[in-house]
Amino acid sequence: MMPPDRGSRYAPRDGTANVSDPTSVELTGDSEQPSAAESIETSLAATERALETALRGANAAVRELKRALGAARTGQVRDLRKGLSAAQTAADGLAAETRVLGEAFDFDEREYLASGGFVKELLAEAAVRGLSIVEGDDDRLLCYPSLLRILPNDAAIEIDKVRDRRLRPSVLVSALARAQERGTRFKAEQFLDSLRSAYELRVAVDGARADAVIRLVDIWTVLTMLPGQRTQYSRQEFARDLYLLDQSGVTHTERNPRELRWSASTGTKGSGVLTTVTRNGQEQRYWGVSFTTATEPAES
Repeated sequence: MMPPDRGSRYAPRDGTANVSDPTSVELTGDSEQPSAAESIETSLAATERALETALRGANAAVRELKRALGAARTGQVRDLRKGLSAAQTAADGLAAETRVLGEAFDFDEREYLASGGFVKELLAEAAVRGLSIVEGDDDRLLCYPSLLRILPNDAAIEIDKVRDRRLRPSVLVSALARAQERGTRFKAEQFLDSLRSAYELRVAVDGARADAVIRLVDIWTVLTMLPGQRTQYSRQEFARDLYLLDQSGVTHTERNPRELRWSASTGTKGSGVLTTVTRNGQEQRYWGVSFTTATEPAES
């Protein structure tokens, strides 16, 4: 059997989502304070600007203290008094401004992550930046080659099993874009050997022909049959690795010459379908595979 038409396994999927316009920031004195109704991006941007203003006040206090220090070293008592007075004024203003900032920033990041608002905002930010992020079949987000999971209770994002507490959407999108540009160090031959070993075990258990088409979900079951492995290696991760293998063009290894054949039968419309996302954001589906030698035809 010839390998299936790769194009038949693709289906466009819209990975964008609309997010409501953020409310404008409120002003308290010279500092901008975020409104509770804002998105996290807008809230953090307003707080960032307010902190920059506060830092200028801190720099002013430091500058006056240095001036007073110089006066003390040279004995210029009049300038020393002036410097100390100016430093105290700047420090009092900084303390008041910092207190207002601390009281004003009350964004509930855990609630926002749990509500789904963060995902919508992240998808919208990615769409603006031309980066495709789509929602997977489980609780993960797909952004080639990364898999993301929202962890509301920990106020964090898990990216490829690494927890990241940077919750600002613009920062996350930039990090994901860089990861996409770097690509992945996927070991295609090693993965193919594992895939074939699990395939051969499944063929033996089923009593099937040596070149029978086996559903990939059944192969994943073999790969994760030890306790706890399914939480360590999800179906979504398996589907991502299948796509990386597909893109590598590797179909056999030095360890075993049997050649991988992809199967995209009518099963791609029913149960057992594994879905992932391509680099350009399209959906790609996988259903079954077989392994054949040059002397044996693949099962049709």
